[in-house]
Amino acid sequence: MDNYDDIINLPHHVSHSHPRMPMIDRAGQFAPFATLTGYDSAIGEAARLTDQFTELSEYDKSKLDATLAELLLSINDHPSVVVHFFKPDKRKSGGDYMTLTAQLKAIDTVNRILTLADGTNIEFDAIAKIRKT
Repeated sequence: MDNYDDIINLPHHVSHSHPRMPMIDRAGQFAPFATLTGYDSAIGEAARLTDQFTELSEYDKSKLDATLAELLLSINDHPSVVVHFFKPDKRKSGGDYMTLTAQLKAIDTVNRILTLADGTNIEFDAIAKIRKT
């Protein structure tokens, strides 16, 4: 005689005094075990990847300076530009490289900030590439 041979073929018990619990209530009875509120978002944040800032070479810096000087001469025309720049992450080290296409509003050579028509300010040191469209 193997284990459970005496009960293996018995019909499933159905209580006559207690009604069957709906599935939604059955799931709800395990809710107290979800005590780690925010754990999933913390794990997601830790798993989120960021890029590291790459310093431009002297050659690329001189090309960027020449392009900015050219844009400064045509600033009154508010040329449309494509800017590829590094945006630091607010929560962890690193950040993301972003590309924006917008009209150029101003170039502040003293504070070294490029201002786009949509109000975005980009520091010169964060710019990887810029070109007129």
